[in-house]
Formats: sequence, C-alpha cells, structure tokens
Amino acid sequence: MEIREKTLKLGIPKGSLEKSTIDLFRQAGWRINVRERSYFPSIDDDEVSCTLVRAQEMSRFVEMGVLDAGITGRDWIMENGSDVVVLQDLVYSKTTKKPARWVLVTAQNSPINSSEDCRGKKIYTELVRFTQRHFQERGIPVEVEFSWGATEAKIAEGLADAIVEVTETGSTIRANRLKIVEEILVTYPQLISNKEAWEDPWKKEKLERIALMLKSALNAHGMVGIKMNVPHDSLEGVIQLLPSITAPTVASLYQSDWYSVETITTEKEVRILVPKLQKLGAVGIIEYPLNKVI
Repeated sequence: MEIREKTLKLGIPKGSLEKSTIDLFRQAGWRINVRERSYFPSIDDDEVSCTLVRAQEMSRFVEMGVLDAGITGRDWIMENGSDVVVLQDLVYSKTTKKPARWVLVTAQNSPINSSEDCRGKKIYTELVRFTQRHFQERGIPVEVEFSWGATEAKIAEGLADAIVEVTETGSTIRANRLKIVEEILVTYPQLISNKEAWEDPWKKEKLERIALMLKSALNAHGMVGIKMNVPHDSLEGVIQLLPSITAPTVASLYQSDWYSVETITTEKEVRILVPKLQKLGAVGIIEYPLNKVI
C-alpha cells in the first residue's frame, strides 16, 4: 500500500511524440525503455510508473485520474476540453525548430481564401470539436466530418471543400498542390497533471521536479559550453565578445598571466566566435555539449 501511495502514474505519448519524449526524459536524467508489445515502459525511478497512451486520449485519462500526469499536445487538450493543470510547455527555447500548426487548407484553385469563405462547405479533420468551435465562434455554418487519415487526399477526391490539418513546414501540403488559407491553432507538447494529484503534496513536489528538469533539458537544446585560455592583454576583448547568461567565468592560471575563460552559447554562434577568439589570442579552445541549463 505504501508503494502505491509513493508512485506517480505518468503517461508517455504513443506515436509521433513517443521518441522525442523518451529522448527528452533521457537528457533530463531519466531512462525510459519501451518493451516490444508492452504498454508499460520501464523507468529508472522507483517513484514513477509509466504507461503508453495515445496523445489524442492522454488528457482524458489524466483528467479522470487514471494517470496522475502525462505529456500530450496542446491541440488534444483543447480538442477534448480537458480540465487539467498545465505544468510546463515543452517547447525549445534556443532552436529554429517550429511548433506544429493546425491550418485551414484547400485546393490551389479554390475560391476559399478565409474561414468566412467556408460558409456551407464540408470540412474534414481529425480535430473535429476544435474546428467546430472555431467556426461557431465566428458564426460561420459549416459541416465538419472526422477524417481517419489521408486527409489531404479528400480534397483531390472531391470529398471535402477544405480540411483542417496539422503541419510544421507546409511542405506536404504544397506537394499535394494545396494551399494554406489560415492558421487555426499553434500546438506543442505540454506536461499536464490531474487536479487531485496536483493537490497531493508528495506528487506535486515530484511533478515540480520533473517539470524543472525537462525544462532545463529543453533550455540546453542547441546550447554548448566553450572554454579557452586567454592572455592578460586580450582578456577584456574576449570578455566583450562572449555571450553569457550572467557573465563568463574567469579564473587565473597557476603562476601565469593567463586566464581560463568559460561560458555557454549556441552551436550556431560558436562557428562565428571561434575564429574571432583565435585572432584575439585565445588558445586551447574547447567546445562541449550541455544536457541541462537552469
């Protein structure tokens, strides 16, 4: 009984978010192993039990209390209208990776150029309830049907006047000779909690710890540490050049007028910085990866 009270039931999204979620947890300090044909991955934390759940259903199970917490897309929380606690937006802060978007799409030669133009039209999507609310709030009567997949093809087959589909770059949409009319929703993964679990002191502390470490792993994405030795005469010039969270770390080298200088920056900035640092006299320049930045 004591073990059950001290176990956090965590949902891991099965499908497109599965690998990225497991990779993020690994970077944050937890190793999750998914066994073939098992919906209960192992985790190297005796206080956590994991269950694989489709992202589309995750918020429902968390809201009901079947799970204490889970990771799912913002889109599916809104689609389900789930009453849950959002603990952390899991978006990269230092990367060019863009969040996914749900967009209104139609044929390139279609006269539809806005939501308003969809009056009386048929729209297919996986995000049915959210799409219905989008048009209802604007007073636009439409017929919304659920799509089991291959949504883009429904326009070409004449089954739909438009679709609401998820995309990151829009390349698949363009490849199918379709056009994006409007952006309906920006979505990204979120760590969510059941309300009762959030009111439990032990579970709340555990969840806050997980949220902090996941965020620190996201902050480290695309970031690196850089370290070098710098002569006294070049120190000020190097310091002025280096980015940092607060200030670079500077330490005197033993019985020398040289200094060890260390800071963190982005991978992209390093390729510009290193030649400049070398010209200023920096030597022994080392770049190293970061797992977490808090």
